[in-house]
Amino acid sequence: MNDAVKAAGVETSGRVRIQQFGRFLSGMVMPNLGAFIAWGLITALFIPTGWLPNERLASLVGPMITYLLPLLIGFTGGRMVWGIRGGVVGAVATMGVIVGSGIPMFIGAMLMGPIGGYAIRFFDRKVEGKIPGGFEMLVNNFSAGIISMILALVSLVLIQPVVGGLMTVLQGAVGWIVDRQLLPLASLFIEPGKILFLNNAINHGVLGPLAVSQVTEAGKSILYLLEANPGPGLGILLAYWLFSKGTAKDSAPGAVIIHFFGGIHEIYFPYVLMQPILILAVIAGGATGVFTFMITGAGEVASPSPGSILALMAVAPRGGLLPVLSGVLTSSIVSFIVAMPFVKRAASRMSESDAAASLETAKDSVRDMKNLGKIESIAFACDAGMGTSAMGATRLKKLLGESGMTGIQVIHCSVDEVPRGTSVVICQKSLVDRVKASNPGSRVYGISNLVNAGEYREIVDELAAARA
Repeated sequence: MNDAVKAAGVETSGRVRIQQFGRFLSGMVMPNLGAFIAWGLITALFIPTGWLPNERLASLVGPMITYLLPLLIGFTGGRMVWGIRGGVVGAVATMGVIVGSGIPMFIGAMLMGPIGGYAIRFFDRKVEGKIPGGFEMLVNNFSAGIISMILALVSLVLIQPVVGGLMTVLQGAVGWIVDRQLLPLASLFIEPGKILFLNNAINHGVLGPLAVSQVTEAGKSILYLLEANPGPGLGILLAYWLFSKGTAKDSAPGAVIIHFFGGIHEIYFPYVLMQPILILAVIAGGATGVFTFMITGAGEVASPSPGSILALMAVAPRGGLLPVLSGVLTSSIVSFIVAMPFVKRAASRMSESDAAASLETAKDSVRDMKNLGKIESIAFACDAGMGTSAMGATRLKKLLGESGMTGIQVIHCSVDEVPRGTSVVICQKSLVDRVKASNPGSRVYGISNLVNAGEYREIVDELAAARA
């Protein structure tokens, strides 16, 4: 194996590990976004500077941010590792970093939750088959209790000071960047990271915990807007809509609606990957939006998830709606202007047959579905199992119903939680290898464009042919 191949392999492996780590971090937060939004809305409404100030109702804000949200993250992290037992131990372990801390301990929860899950998993595997009959419940309950106690004490005495110091350093670094008007430079890392499907990890794993601390002090945080801003993606999609041709042009209007109003940013990633030079457009748009947010004093009181313009408006503080919309607008304009010449040049070189190539590839990739036999279940999978997969599953259900095909269960889920025995798994092409590795008995179909009705129709037609 030559050096170039080795280097490419190392780079790919490293990127996959980073993506998996990022997905694990975001996986602890995303299932609990409803709780974060509830806290954000209560904060926006009832704190002294809120829309409807109320001292009694505002008393919910502190306990929720200090205890409820970190405990939910810790429980979810432990459960991801070892089910309910892991979740319980993870939550107790998380309590150790919460008590006595002067800041919200989200980073500590992301650390201690999985540690609790791994600890109880290690114990359970070691004693498997060695517990005398009739003592299973006793051992299970006391082992979880003892391990939880030890981890809570360790996290209180050792982990909390370390995490607290780390959070102080991070907050100081963010403050230093903001004070020196350098925050737009963050787009150099955030926008390319999003295109590599690290958007949830960036937003919920890194920026979110820091933003919460700013909200408790200032009532809002600009950090919530850095990744969630739909402006850069909107500019890209508008450029394709107006200046491209073929499948990309036809699918762009639907992608605009899904991205801008539905908040599913993943929809525009393939459009950028078609022409990687467009990363410059999203970086320019993102940096412009951040600069606008800074000079107008924009911020949000909670994470606008999904990153829809409607969500951004819903969690804007009182008097803060115009600055948020200004940043979205300027980022869209700049992204569109930078992307326009590249999209036009590519379109001038593209024949109609080239534009339809992805659709033909889709047709070829489903030919062997006829050999599946009876198809009982279809899973639409994405990173978190909430955004793109839910949209894809809804679209597929509608087409199946229109084709008169009943009795096929269509679900949406995370790529790591596809049920065993699923007949067909549909996902974005970037996730195909992961799905195949964990579901060797399933037919895995990689779809290139979530709004390309032709690809969905091909799947349904082949399923109908297989049933005939």
